[in-house]
Amino acid sequence: MPLPKRRHSNMRTRLRRTHYKLQLPVVIECGRCHQPMQLHHVCPSCGFYRGRPVLDVKSRSSAA
Repeated sequence: MPLPKRRHSNMRTRLRRTHYKLQLPVVIECGRCHQPMQLHHVCPSCGFYRGRPVLDVKSRSSAA
């Protein structure tokens, strides 16, 4: 396998790594209960996603 002839400088390495960063998740307001929820996720407080019930929140909270 080929190997590099010269070592990359620290600046070149760091410039490449500037894009390796975390992004904050997008938080929106639930249209049904108006609680904050993550975009494209089921609402943790009411259990609805896109106007349809997906989770039964009452039985889920009693199991915990």
